[in-house]
Amino acid sequence: MCIAVAGMVIEKEGNKGKVDVRGNILNAELTLVDARVGDYVLLHAGCAISLVTKNEVEELDELFEQMEGYDG
Repeated sequence: MCIAVAGMVIEKEGNKGKVDVRGNILNAELTLVDARVGDYVLLHAGCAISLVTKNEVEELDELFEQMEGYDG
């Protein structure tokens, strides 16, 4: 199963950057999106694949919290 995660771009140099995903700082390839520091992106396999809103990030965080408690 493939899962993308959302986070905020906190650093950018050229097409590379660092993204804060729920307190984890991840290196990211930003070539596919026009992201700036402070923007929210959806990350998959180390690549930002789309811009997202803060509300979408909060919704995804809620879903991940629900999955963490899932025992099925």
